[in-house]
Amino acid sequence: MRFLLLCCFVLSINACNTSNSKDDIAFANNPVIAHRGAWKSQNLPENSIASLKQAIALNCTGSEFDVRMTLDNVLVVTHDADYNNLVVEKSTYKELSKHKLANGETLPTLKQYILSGIQNNNSTGLVCEIKPSKIPGRNDILAKSVMKLVRELKAEPYILSYISFSYEILNKIRELDPNAKTQYLDGSKAPERLKRDGISGMDYLVYKYKKTPKWIEAAKQQGLLLNAWVANNAEDIDWLLANEFDFITTDEPELVLERIKNTPINQGYKLVWSDEFNYKGKPDSTKWTYDYGFISNEEKQYFTDSLKNVRVENGYLIIESRKEKIANKDYKSDAFKNKSWLKYITEIDTAQYTSARIKTDGLASWKYGRIEVKAKLPKGVGLWPAIWMLGENRKQVGWPECGEIDIMEHVGFNPDSIFGTIHTKAYNHLKNTERGKKIFIEKPYDAFHVFALEWTPEKMDFILDDVVYNRIENEHKTTAEWPFDQKFHLILNVSVGGMLGGRQGIDDSIFPQQMTVDYVRVYQNKENI
Repeated sequence: MRFLLLCCFVLSINACNTSNSKDDIAFANNPVIAHRGAWKSQNLPENSIASLKQAIALNCTGSEFDVRMTLDNVLVVTHDADYNNLVVEKSTYKELSKHKLANGETLPTLKQYILSGIQNNNSTGLVCEIKPSKIPGRNDILAKSVMKLVRELKAEPYILSYISFSYEILNKIRELDPNAKTQYLDGSKAPERLKRDGISGMDYLVYKYKKTPKWIEAAKQQGLLLNAWVANNAEDIDWLLANEFDFITTDEPELVLERIKNTPINQGYKLVWSDEFNYKGKPDSTKWTYDYGFISNEEKQYFTDSLKNVRVENGYLIIESRKEKIANKDYKSDAFKNKSWLKYITEIDTAQYTSARIKTDGLASWKYGRIEVKAKLPKGVGLWPAIWMLGENRKQVGWPECGEIDIMEHVGFNPDSIFGTIHTKAYNHLKNTERGKKIFIEKPYDAFHVFALEWTPEKMDFILDDVVYNRIENEHKTTAEWPFDQKFHLILNVSVGGMLGGRQGIDDSIFPQQMTVDYVRVYQNKENI
C-alpha cells in the first residue's frame, strides 16, 4: 500500500526554539489530511491553531493550512483573499489581527502556526498551501519567505508537502529545496507532465480523478503522490481508499478514519478490476459484453443491447426492463433441438418484454476475491434481478457442473428479501438441493445497498451492507460439491417472469423498471492476483 510506505518515512530533526523535545517524527499510518485542520466536528474556526491541535489529537497523517502575505510582508494562515472585509495583501498584520477568530484566537502568523504544529506532535505532518498572489513578482517572494521561515524554525521534517495552484510557486520551492515534496492543485496537468517537471504529486478535486480515472494508475506508475480534495462523503472516501490514494484531504477526518476500518484494502485486498460508470452511453466494451434473446429458465424477457435496455448515465449503469414487443430471432430455429429444456424458445414468435444481461465473459474473470456491487433494485411482481457468476469451464462441462454463484437474487413477489446461493452438480435447484439463504433488506427500491461476496479456497461469505448472512464452507469432497477453485466471470441482469421470478405472475402495470448500479469492484488478495 503506497500510503503505508510514505507514512512509515521517518525524518530526524534538531531541537528548535520550542518546548518540543522529540528527536524525530513518523507520519501517522493513515491517509487522512485534515482540510484546514480538524475543525468541523468541534465547531472550531478553519485554519486556527485549535483546529491544527485537533488534527494532531486525531492522529491524522497531515493537517492542511493556507498561507498568505500581508501588506507589510507578514505570513499569515488564512484561506480567503480577504479577512473580515479587509484584503489581506492590502492590509497590515496589525490591522488584520484586531479581528479575532470565532474562538477568540488572534489571526495566526505562519510562525505561530508552525511552532504550535511542532510542539507535542510526533505524527501529524504540516501540509502548507501557498496561495498565489495577483501582484507581479510576489509569488517568488512568498515562496522564498515561507521556505526561509521553515528553515529558521528547523521545521523541515514536519512539512509533509507544499501544495499550490501556482506552478510558479511549486517550481520555486523545488529550486530552494530539491528534497521538498510538492503537489499541484489545479487539476489541469497530466501525471506525465508533473513527473517531467519534477513535481512530487497531484492533489486534485475528487471529480477530476473520476472524470479521468486513467490518471490514477498513471500517477502510480510515475511514482507520484496521489491526494484528492475535498472528500466528505462515504462514497467518495470509499472509492479513494479502494484506489489506494496516498492522501485524502477532508473536512470529515473522523469519517475517513472510520471508513478505513471497513475498507477491503485494510483487510489485505487490492482492487484489481472495477467500473465506476463515470461515463455516458453504452457500457465500456473493454469490460462488458452482452447476452441476446431468450436464454433459459422460461423467462419472458428478450435480452438486447439497446440503449433503452442498458446504458450508462449520470454516473450509473441502468439495466431497464420494458413492456414492449420484439421479434424472436430463434423462432422455429433448430439451434435447440437437442436441448429439450430450451425448446420453449423456438415456440415464441414475438417477445412481450425486453431487458438486458451484461457480463465480463471473455474479458475478465477471477479465482477467489471480494466481488462488490452497489445497486438499487427494480420493483414489481414478476421481476427477477440478479448479480451472479458462472465458472469459466461452462462450455466444456455445462451447467451445473461449472458452478454458479448467486451473489444477489431478488424476486418482486418477495419485496423485503434477497438471496445468496450456490449451484453445483451436487447442489442445485433442479434437485432442490441448492445451498442458499435469504436476508431481510430495507428499502431495496429506494436506497442503494452493497451486495458482496468474499470467496476463498475454504469458504464463501454472502454479504449485505457489511453483514455476512450466508457462509458456505468447502467440504473438501469433489468438484460436484465445490467447483469453485477456478475462474468465474460476472453477470448482471434483470429478468422478467421465469421459473422463479414468474411464480406469482407478472404485473404489467410496473414497467419500465430499472436496476441502477453505482459501481462494481473486484478485489483480490495479492497472492491470488
